[in-house]
Amino acid sequence: MHMREPDDCGWHLLDGDKLNDVHLKLVDFERLTWREILVRDRHRNHAISVTKLVPSARKALGKTPFKDSDEVVSLRLSGAERVFGVMENEVFNVLWWDPDHNVCRAPKKHT
Repeated sequence: MHMREPDDCGWHLLDGDKLNDVHLKLVDFERLTWREILVRDRHRNHAISVTKLVPSARKALGKTPFKDSDEVVSLRLSGAERVFGVMENEVFNVLWWDPDHNVCRAPKKHT
């Protein structure tokens, strides 16, 4: 895993119980195909252009082996909680845990 975090998103913020919770949710994804995750459930899980990331996330990505990636993948765990990573040969390389949807700000609905 390549776990460099933007300032307010990262593995260093998790306690043992929350880390276990995130792990169990990621295990649930292992039961699905990428087609199910990224096509069927595209309203929850999807690729995001690096240009749409907040500056701290772009900077953090630049310090990883995936610095030349054009996009990251967002997997929704619950509510605003996300895990971000980079797809490489059908392997999801985990980057960040984002508890508050801060890595990529979602546009507000109905505004």
